[in-house]
Amino acid sequence: MKKVIITGATGMVGKGVLLECLDHSEISEVLVIGRNPIDFTHPKLKELIHKDFTNFAEVKNQLAGYDACFFCMGVSAAGLNEAQYKLITYDYTLSLAKTLLELNSQLTFNYVSGVGTDTTEKGRMMWARVKGKTENDLLHLGFKQAYMFRPGMIIPLRGIKSRTASYQFMYDYFMWLVKIVKALSPNSVVDTTQLGLAMINSMSKGYSEKILTPKDILELAK
Repeated sequence: MKKVIITGATGMVGKGVLLECLDHSEISEVLVIGRNPIDFTHPKLKELIHKDFTNFAEVKNQLAGYDACFFCMGVSAAGLNEAQYKLITYDYTLSLAKTLLELNSQLTFNYVSGVGTDTTEKGRMMWARVKGKTENDLLHLGFKQAYMFRPGMIIPLRGIKSRTASYQFMYDYFMWLVKIVKALSPNSVVDTTQLGLAMINSMSKGYSEKILTPKDILELAK
């Protein structure tokens, strides 16, 4: 039985991963770390409300004993300068990762990134550079297993809604187009259930690639 930590559980991706973890027979406990409480309870679910994601020293003892962290917290770069986006995307992620590494280097750390991430860290797109640096530093941090998930288009299932208004607008009015893309290019689109299962399977099965494309995610979800 495995115990996992999830961040970003109030968002579309994180909630999808959370629901799959709660339903999975191999997972006995899920600790959700967030700045705000989530809107439901479950026998497997524990919550840790923590406001300062740059420093986990005060709650470090509550993070011991876990087998994996699924870091699903993220924000759109729209309206943010590079310093603001880096704080949330890079600083928050590495702060938790370094804390967990001190507690258990055998932990599996999965990070939700995105298609188009720039691993050279030198491209013109600010968000892609920051995501690239985040991926690179996580992969070199020292975890036994670390996987960077780049899901691309995501179909929300189980009644999940996106908290980003523009994304939800797309799902409400253009889901037919997403379904056409999936029909024409089935390896380019994943749903929240497949993403959650791939995260879970990464703990027990592992995977040959450290950076997972939509096709890799679909394969790992089987």
